[in-house]
Amino acid sequence: MNFEAAERAEGFVSRSGYDGEPGPESWGRQIFPRFLQENGAVSGVSSLSIWRDPESLMAYSYSGVHAEALKHGRSWNVPQRWPSLVLWWVDEGHHPTWEEAVRRFEHLHDQGSSPHAFTFKQPFAPDGSALEIDRAKAKEISARNALGQKDLLSVIKSIPV
Repeated sequence: MNFEAAERAEGFVSRSGYDGEPGPESWGRQIFPRFLQENGAVSGVSSLSIWRDPESLMAYSYSGVHAEALKHGRSWNVPQRWPSLVLWWVDEGHHPTWEEAVRRFEHLHDQGSSPHAFTFKQPFAPDGSALEIDRAKAKEISARNALGQKDLLSVIKSIPV
């Protein structure tokens, strides 16, 4: 349901699929960051997607269907010492691989936020300069997304946890 909500969201460009599953083509073999291995897991919750801008991704991430899923994140048992996501800029038409995503994720954890790998809390522009996310724009996008996700949101809210 999250993928369908993302695909309906303003600013969504594309996402990687998963080998052996119906849907979009996978952008390489799916791998996972070392913190999962350190905790005995061999896989985890993950997605790899491209968005027009940070405001669009923020709007999707923290409202609607995805926000409902995040409410249950404590049950995922992901150590809090690791970032929950990593952001970076890609050239138009480039689809990052899962390996690239994991390298950037681990870089963010090991080195902190930088133009190479960053978070919403400390974002960077494509030229490497500090970036201020336009939260008002993100809220406006969230409101528009809500209209397109209304049916999905009612379904997810009806699922018992």
